Amino acid sequence: DHTLSNLDIYLTEFERKAKENGVRVHWASDAAEHNAIIHKIVQDNAITRIVKSKSMLTEECHLNPYLQEAGIEVVDTDLGERIVQFRNEPPSHIVLPAIHLKKQDVSETFREHLGTEAGNNDPQYLTEAARNHLREKFILSELAITGVNFAVAETGGFVVCTNEGNADMGVHSARIHIACMGIEKIIPKAEHLGVFTRILARSATGQPITTYTSHFHRPRPGQEMHIVIVDNGRSRQLGRPDFRNSLKCIRCAACFNTCPVYRRSGGHSYHTAVAGPIGSILNPNLDMKANADLPFASTLCGSCTNVCPVKINIHEQLWKWRQVIAAEGLVAPSKKVGMQLMGYLFANPAFYRFAGKAGR
Repeated sequence: DHTLSNLDIYLTEFERKAKENGVRVHWASDAAEHNAIIHKIVQDNAITRIVKSKSMLTEECHLNPYLQEAGIEVVDTDLGERIVQFRNEPPSHIVLPAIHLKKQDVSETFREHLGTEAGNNDPQYLTEAARNHLREKFILSELAITGVNFAVAETGGFVVCTNEGNADMGVHSARIHIACMGIEKIIPKAEHLGVFTRILARSATGQPITTYTSHFHRPRPGQEMHIVIVDNGRSRQLGRPDFRNSLKCIRCAACFNTCPVYRRSGGHSYHTAVAGPIGSILNPNLDMKANADLPFASTLCGSCTNVCPVKINIHEQLWKWRQVIAAEGLVAPSKKVGMQLMGYLFANPAFYRFAGKAGR
């Protein structure tokens, strides 16, 4: 609450410290500006090969398709992300992008793209094939893109958490590092990091801490480091009293894992980069018309709110988004008529009793 209420102060402090550390800081108001900034860095340095670790912000901004249309190769290096990239699918989960696939699916995908042995479903064999494939991409890469889990205003540094070490491999191999962060990723001091790194790992995968918790403060000699700080509707969400709490999200996906709707329908049914309960309250802010269906894909059971480590009132926000969407006239006519009939039924005891008898 304190940080969200003083976001401008901490962001400018972070920018000042980062610049003192030799980092180049860019500000992007939306997805198009974010993509254009990265494209310019790529063009200015005549780069053709990019490796990228998992970043939900770049998924939100559709960076991969943007760069690929410009003829620039972008290789996702998170194993799950690489699998869905081969399959030309979006991730179905923000921590486990390929959770919707079986090992047989992965085997068939690798056979098609990496030439692995047909029918070999051994996870060790498939992982080794992915390692050999990605190692070459790391060595040849000229630029590495990462996300940002937490940015520290006090130091101008930021933290990237992974379990595969792919962010570190990319950053240490490439001569340019671009880190992309939403404005809500800031925390005031380094001493606060311990709280957040613990709750992120425990709520995401049940680990005490991620295998790699990498701190970046300045570029190494001969390297360029850039940070792109992105708004993309976050300021608008911050200005909505009913919805500002959603900016506390640390992308742990605890709400996905407990949600009875997500667990049965899967991430692709949400048609957005960030699926699940948290996506259903973030995405209507980005495009209310395109995402008007998402707040209704919930039982309002409250399990998401109950498990959220940063105490976002998710189910209440889903309920409030329904009211906003209905007031904007974005509810399907069939749903609107159905709700009016239900309202009439429940408001008239005699009709209710008659309907009950008729139903029986």
